[in-house]
Amino acid sequence: MTRTSRIQGFRDLAIGERRTAAAAATGLDPAVLAVLDPEQGLGTALADQMIENVVGVLGVPLGLATNFVVDGREVLVPMATEEPSVVAAASNAAKIARAHGGFATSSTTPVMQAQIQLLEVADPEAGRLRLLEAREELIALANAQDPKLVEFGGGVRDLAVRLVDSRAGRYVVAHLQVDVRDAMGANAVNTMAEAVAARAGQIAAGRPLLRILTNKADLRLSRARAVFDAGLLGGPAVVADLVHAAALAEADPYRAATHNKGIMNGISAVVLATGNDTRAVEAGAHSHAISPAGHYTSLSRFEADADGNVVGTLELPMPVGLVGGATKVHPVAQACVALLGVTSAAELAQIVTAVGLAQNFAAVRALATEGIQRGHMSLHARTIATTIGATPEEVPAVVARLIADRAVRAEHAEKVLAELRGKE
Repeated sequence: MTRTSRIQGFRDLAIGERRTAAAAATGLDPAVLAVLDPEQGLGTALADQMIENVVGVLGVPLGLATNFVVDGREVLVPMATEEPSVVAAASNAAKIARAHGGFATSSTTPVMQAQIQLLEVADPEAGRLRLLEAREELIALANAQDPKLVEFGGGVRDLAVRLVDSRAGRYVVAHLQVDVRDAMGANAVNTMAEAVAARAGQIAAGRPLLRILTNKADLRLSRARAVFDAGLLGGPAVVADLVHAAALAEADPYRAATHNKGIMNGISAVVLATGNDTRAVEAGAHSHAISPAGHYTSLSRFEADADGNVVGTLELPMPVGLVGGATKVHPVAQACVALLGVTSAAELAQIVTAVGLAQNFAAVRALATEGIQRGHMSLHARTIATTIGATPEEVPAVVARLIADRAVRAEHAEKVLAELRGKE
């Protein structure tokens, strides 16, 4: 069967049937997805090996976003999130993008940076140059810490040195710029920084203090672009309003904060599903949202093309990996990577970025048309119905009443459920 992300009636299937359909759509042995069952996924014994003081395992809903085409390849996207409407919104946006070929992506080389802070340098300008003069020595010392990374084509690519003024004084800060290949890279660059710190201090004639990676991963960028058809959106007026809604996020940090949160709804869900570091990705994204002028702005851009369609673009740091960390330990993360069918960290990063753009487009479109609550509250009603004790058979009727009554609240749901049961 040809790989596809279009599965008709996927949401109407039972959970087991969805797994079977997903396996068929991606060419996987259904046994690979057996770990998606909570009883077969991450147990407490394995969790106890991952972090300290384990007392249990927290389950997060894992859904599959459909309809994605990324660089010409059909992709079923696993998303781990507790928020209703996220998976459905991403799937719907991807369906609209299919009309013009889906998402086109690109990325830089996977370069992460580690900082070495040097204090008490009497002549910081000269100290900076002394470090740059010793560039080859310091790079060689750093690369010696991870010969396997160098063997795979990675390793330190350059040394940069900055002077940073603070309320406590002027620091010389050296940056090791490291190609980490298919790893997220935190452990590799931290090890290098610690190994180089003492020698850097000798060269700069200062005292090394901090030696750790920066999550401002602005040398490791991923980009996504898509065209959303004006006809499918409802015409020129909708396009114009959508562009205006996005423009407010560019200009106003209050709007930008929520706008970017919408991007991260999609991104963090895929990052979490694949066992990557959500906090590192989020930190890098929000730091990237600071413009050169110091203004917090939107990460994405939406504009109308010559044909009147909406063109969405997104560029941001994406430090994700396929080797090391929870990605290689967590059985569900391994299954999610298998579903995606990715073979490199760059490919994963580009898919994650495409999902962020899709999620963002869906939110801005809703805001510019019907408002965000209509779709969100329809799905939220299911959560409320379940919370107040409705059985799976009762949930559809309770949800329908909550939506019809425009009262998606727990107390109203309890009243509706009592009425339904009273009629039985």
